[in-house]
Amino acid sequence: MSSSAAGSGTILTVTLNLALDVTYVADGVDWDGVNRVRSVHRRAGGKGVNVARVLAALGHDVLVTGLAGGPNGRAAEADLSAAGLPAALTPIAAESRATLAVCDPAPLPYGTAPAGPVPGGPASDGTAPGDAAPARTAGPRTALFNEPGPAVTEAELDDFLRGYDRRLGDVAAVVISGSLPPGVPAGFYAELAARARRRGVPAIVDADGEPLRAAPAGRPAVLKPNAEELARALSAADLRAPGGASELCGSEPGGSKSGGSETGGSETGGAQAGGSKVHGTPAGVPGTGHAPITDALAGAGVLRRDGAESVVVSLGADGLLAVTPEGAWRAAMPYRVAGNPTGAGDALVAGLALGLVEGTPWPDRLRRAAALGAAAVAAPVAGDFDEETFRRVRPGIRVDPVDP
Repeated sequence: MSSSAAGSGTILTVTLNLALDVTYVADGVDWDGVNRVRSVHRRAGGKGVNVARVLAALGHDVLVTGLAGGPNGRAAEADLSAAGLPAALTPIAAESRATLAVCDPAPLPYGTAPAGPVPGGPASDGTAPGDAAPARTAGPRTALFNEPGPAVTEAELDDFLRGYDRRLGDVAAVVISGSLPPGVPAGFYAELAARARRRGVPAIVDADGEPLRAAPAGRPAVLKPNAEELARALSAADLRAPGGASELCGSEPGGSKSGGSETGGSETGGAQAGGSKVHGTPAGVPGTGHAPITDALAGAGVLRRDGAESVVVSLGADGLLAVTPEGAWRAAMPYRVAGNPTGAGDALVAGLALGLVEGTPWPDRLRRAAALGAAAVAAPVAGDFDEETFRRVRPGIRVDPVDP
């Protein structure tokens, strides 16, 4: 698939906790017994690598950076080379981690033992536990097992930073995503975003826990947590603080701090899509409640108050919420896509990165990002997306402006 973004500058991705991703596909997994694996996929992984794969598939120039060591690191580097993904990985002494995803396209109901081969096909209902042809659950299931990663020395981090600083002059945007290896300071992503900002390069940060909470200090162009990550990163005191739920739209991030601070240029103007404004959640969208949207708005307000320019919260199958200097929008999915959710958030981030470098209006940016996330669910392996699903779901995604 080609993209008009191909000529608009390289996007650099940062994956400090690079992995060798292993995906097992097995039908009717018995978690207390022996299972036959239908297919195995091994390749370089980590959130930044997945983002780079999607961007490359869309025709955009990318550069993968991060840390790599040991046999897993060498295998990941070889896979990147075989995939044609340019990489500049900093060597480390410890071994890079491995991750395991077990994807069960036809899971059995809880408490049901497999009874012979499990045929493929759509889910069914009504078969009692223990019958020869047990009922499936509603859809595919995936279990993830993530190793913590290698210990990284201060000297190795310094080596990475020197290379990162050199490359900032040659890129249009930076995507900083994933977990931090043990020993890397929680504020490291904020430091990377700040260094990019000083060079006039916008940064997207996709992180969890303390790295997410610290990231606004680096004044990234976009922070992209999902709803659970946002809830983990913020305390009740954060949400009650001035600006937690009120300084959301059209104001500069950091405005509640003493003296204020400079913001980056706005990416879009553009027309709003989806019609009239709604309060908290678009009316008429099934399966959505007011409270999750309200909580996401409040959390996004905290992150913007503390320095993030824009915040995009992934709501899973319920779409996206974006709070930006130009306004707030909700992107709602027309239907749920079944499959493997591993890597869906990374495909979404790839869409946001394209919108950032292209200057796409926020409604269009969110529609493409949400469609890429859904299309990644339909693909068996993280870092891929199903092009037919992308084309089919994108026109039906509804984007509405939101009033906090």
